[in-house]
Amino acid sequence: MGVEFGSRSGGRSRISQWLRRSPKDTSADDRAREELLLAAAGAGLPLAPAAYPSGYRCSCDRIGCPTPARHPVSFAWQTQSTTDRGQIERWARHQPQANFITATGMVHDVLDVPLDAGLEALERLLAAGIEVGPVAESGGSNGHGRLLFFTATRGTPEDEDEWWPCELDCHPETMDEHPGLRWHCRGSYVLVPPARLPGDLEVRWLRGPEHPLPDPLTLLATLTDECARVAGEPQEDIAAWPLRG
Repeated sequence: MGVEFGSRSGGRSRISQWLRRSPKDTSADDRAREELLLAAAGAGLPLAPAAYPSGYRCSCDRIGCPTPARHPVSFAWQTQSTTDRGQIERWARHQPQANFITATGMVHDVLDVPLDAGLEALERLLAAGIEVGPVAESGGSNGHGRLLFFTATRGTPEDEDEWWPCELDCHPETMDEHPGLRWHCRGSYVLVPPARLPGDLEVRWLRGPEHPLPDPLTLLATLTDECARVAGEPQEDIAAWPLRG
């Protein structure tokens, strides 16, 4: 796609340049941000505008917003989400500070795990030669980091009786009930890189959307194993992300 993606060990990526932009390089970094968003949409991830940090608070008008810079701008985000290039360009140019969410359960799902468990699982999966799709890191510091594994969706069968609900399913209003592995499917969303969070944190690609979306079941056993292992180790009390109001 001709787009450079960030990496844990890489140098100054386009994402990090955008996050640390100065007034002099705003135009170039806005173009880089737009390219990254269009690359995600080009891979089939439907996008919609989201809130962004305003200091240590959220850009929305809600006092004491429980999920600052992590939620859609519109209540109609599910129908608003799109992969249309022209619409995403207009949003990106008219809202240069906005984050973007991607609605799950249409084309893709997201398996969302604690950062330490996710990194161990990623290493195991790659070593075993298992196909891993796009992977993003969200807020990786202070024990609050998450790793987001983008997968193909389980589908939306015509017969609703064929839809198999799962306790791993995660929706925006129930995220704090899933401190381990969360499965974002229909009715949920996650932030798509590049995104900024309060406290100079970020959401960035470790593996970009140029990687094909795998079947979620090929990743699930390894992710659940690592989540269970990490949960059994002494660690700080980690708040669920995002927090519910």
